[in-house]
Amino acid sequence: MNPHIPAIDPRFLTLGDLCRVHAARRPDHPALVFEERTTSWAAFDRQSNQVARQLLSAGLAPQSRIAYLGKNCDRFFDVYLGAAKARMVLVPVNWRLASEEIAFILNDAEARILFVGADYLPLVEGLRQAVPGLQTVIAMDGPHPGCEAFTEWRDAGDASDPALPADSEEVALQLYTSGTTGLPKGAELSHRNTLAALSYAAGGHLGRWTEDDVCVVPLPLFHAGGVSYGMNAPYVGATLVLLREAQPALILQALTRHRVTKLGLVPAVMQFMLDHPDCAQANFSHLDCITYGGAPIPPALLRRAVQVMGPVFLQMFGMTESATLGTALQPRDHNPALPERLSSCGQVLPGVDLRIVTLDGRTALPGESGEILIRAPSIMKGYWKRPTETAQVLRDGWYHTGDVGYLDADGYLFIQDRLKDMIISGGENIYPAEVERALGDHPAIFESAVIGVPDAKWGETVKAVVVVRSGQQLTEAEVIAFARGKIAAYKCPRSVDFAPALPRNPSGKLLKRVLREPYWAGQARRVH
Repeated sequence: MNPHIPAIDPRFLTLGDLCRVHAARRPDHPALVFEERTTSWAAFDRQSNQVARQLLSAGLAPQSRIAYLGKNCDRFFDVYLGAAKARMVLVPVNWRLASEEIAFILNDAEARILFVGADYLPLVEGLRQAVPGLQTVIAMDGPHPGCEAFTEWRDAGDASDPALPADSEEVALQLYTSGTTGLPKGAELSHRNTLAALSYAAGGHLGRWTEDDVCVVPLPLFHAGGVSYGMNAPYVGATLVLLREAQPALILQALTRHRVTKLGLVPAVMQFMLDHPDCAQANFSHLDCITYGGAPIPPALLRRAVQVMGPVFLQMFGMTESATLGTALQPRDHNPALPERLSSCGQVLPGVDLRIVTLDGRTALPGESGEILIRAPSIMKGYWKRPTETAQVLRDGWYHTGDVGYLDADGYLFIQDRLKDMIISGGENIYPAEVERALGDHPAIFESAVIGVPDAKWGETVKAVVVVRSGQQLTEAEVIAFARGKIAAYKCPRSVDFAPALPRNPSGKLLKRVLREPYWAGQARRVH
């Protein structure tokens, strides 16, 4: 085997082994920190055993789906690794979604147990009615009518390891990502997929990770970037500090309080941190790697960030379907004097194959554009119960990303556009079809097209181009307010243009590139 290609630690066959191994080695070392609560490796192992035992006592079959709806918390990992030990699958649910969208995911996943954070308990009664398959709802933060309290439920379980037969090809995590149809799809990541991705941090390809690191995760754990990055610490045996939300004040406090060495962000949050009044007093001296994704870092922001935080930035390009693995722009490439390199996604990681394929099926030459294809051990098994969609993106071992880009002569990847119309705003993926479907319910809207337009802070923001029905009147504020009642706020249009008709080709296909062009003219990179 190529020594530069990381291999999964042979001690880890499934994710449940992370707790077992580190609890045996360093039982008293802090594994998880959340607010005023610190959990040792021994306690983490024991608590995940109890969760596993309780899931098994509920009579659920292997590979049953359980769901988690709540903001970041250390107990998320009790549930995640407990489910792994019970041979079950965790489905983290995006808490920014509207209740109808949450219900769709729970029904689609056939979730039997739902763990709910305090902020979302008001949704429980409606979810019970909308999701008839739910057997049990567990309140993560204390008693609630009609729910079991998590600590009481967990602590009623036997603390011994269930020690079930292990299969690394079984699914461990199901993350929902929308498609061009607008309906969310569950990307199935096996134990092996996840462990393969984690091996890159341990191998030094994403910064030098050791068991003495302290890693802060402010990004939401329902997001691939949050949960995948967060699992690097348990893989190497380091300490994981969870922040409830990506609030600049919380991040800055954590850096000083916990002597943080590793931090995961998106550029928008980095900007907010630098603008926060507490930034001048924060302690960045222990940081040796800040990993970010979802958008490139503008040269002006990088210059300011390096001055304050140090030359410690590493960009990752990947997707949910690859457990975020793909390419990396290393700290040495974050040079403000080379802005053209900053607009790239870096070079492909060892053990990952990447091809650029032209529309006529050729492998593209350096500088020639085409669709980006990835092959790696972390690529998902497929979409849950979506064989057609799976077959469309997984072909001959290659994952077809739907992104268009090129490799330069030095092997740096540049993204130019998307075959899919996905919008990335502040690190969040937004799919126009979902927004268009919601707007289609408005009686005054004849049709709409949703596009991403450039934004200095968020990378892209959502714009709706709306055709109003004859005889009807509609304002921008009314369109935005209607959308807010149907879908998550971050997906809603920030601006609305009105048009007499949408541009189409002779066969009737909508030409979104025509709508986008005026806004992106002069932009070097068409995807932010």
